[in-house]
Amino acid sequence: QVQLVESGGGLVQAGGSLRLSCAASVRTFSNYDMGWFRRAPGKEREFVAAISWSGGSTVYADSVKGRFTISRDNAKNTLYLQMNSLKPEDTAVYYCAARGSSWYLSQKEYEYNYWGQGTQVTVSS
Repeated sequence: QVQLVESGGGLVQAGGSLRLSCAASVRTFSNYDMGWFRRAPGKEREFVAAISWSGGSTVYADSVKGRFTISRDNAKNTLYLQMNSLKPEDTAVYYCAARGSSWYLSQKEYEYNYWGQGTQVTVSS
């Protein structure tokens, strides 16, 4: 079992930055690829970014490419999402998710087995 707890959300002005963290309670964090997803008000949950078990591969949604950076610290069992140049349309609940390590990085919600409860990010204009 993997338990995930997000933190770091909050209210920020457009153009500002936030860093989200996701603490994983699991024996071997490096056995898992990790992802960030988000759900904006009235919308479906969507993919944001994913990172391989080693941190060597990453993939981003086009909407956040160049502004967000996903990273992980396997020694600390923690996943991060650095969000810069935030826009009002980035307002959403952000979720971290885990799936067993694979040969490809998934952007599909249904391929992730474990989810956190989410953290709210609100960007004011």
